[in-house]
Amino acid sequence: MLRFLGKHTLATAYELGDFALFTGRSFSAAVGSRKLGRRVVRAVYEQGVRCVPVILIVGLFTGLVLGLQGYYVLNKFGSAGLLGTLVSLTLVRELAPVLAALMIVGQAGSALAAELGIQRNSEQIDALETMGASVHAYLISPRLIAALLVFPIQTAFFTLIGLLGGFLSGSVVLALQPGVYWSAVYRAVQPQDVRECLIKAVVFGLLTVAICAYNGFNAHRRKSSTGARAVSASTTRAVVFSSIIVLAADYAITSLLV
Repeated sequence: MLRFLGKHTLATAYELGDFALFTGRSFSAAVGSRKLGRRVVRAVYEQGVRCVPVILIVGLFTGLVLGLQGYYVLNKFGSAGLLGTLVSLTLVRELAPVLAALMIVGQAGSALAAELGIQRNSEQIDALETMGASVHAYLISPRLIAALLVFPIQTAFFTLIGLLGGFLSGSVVLALQPGVYWSAVYRAVQPQDVRECLIKAVVFGLLTVAICAYNGFNAHRRKSSTGARAVSASTTRAVVFSSIIVLAADYAITSLLV
């Protein structure tokens, strides 16, 4: 039992160290990289533009559900006028950064892990390394830089469409006055709430994209599977680990900033 625990503890420590080195090399490789801007723009399109529809749809229905449930709960205590406060603070402080990150991971993160895994299996990455090209600068750095830009913007979209969803539920479907809802939103959201939201978005973006890239890049290291199965396993692992780290980081950041 002790041997088993020790073996897996050492393996986990090794992988965490390798992941840290991988992320550090990716950021350092961006310095002096040629045509970095073009690759960043492409990564922004992959992580941002392509994910906008799912962000807007999920954000709208999240706001609709929050508005509906929040109204019925608050109305029992005669506090329906605080619906805007409930919806806005719930979205800004917690749901918007977390759900936006999970949606981007599910779409762009899984695609990134699969793409890098296929490139590894087809020896495209090996070919770049043989030619002396910086693989990290070409494949990883643009994705990490794009994540630092895209995740806060997508989180802002999620928040705005969620607030609109809460308004539709509370003021259009139910009986709350529009002015009461929006004035509560205006009074509730403070600069520190927005700061916490953006910090979470940036941290989630960095961690999730780095995890997805790392798992795809190292798909060939999996001993239990090879070929297409290794790509599938690495993609699944990337999405699962990214989702877990989003929730864990959310708790850690909330604990530090409260």
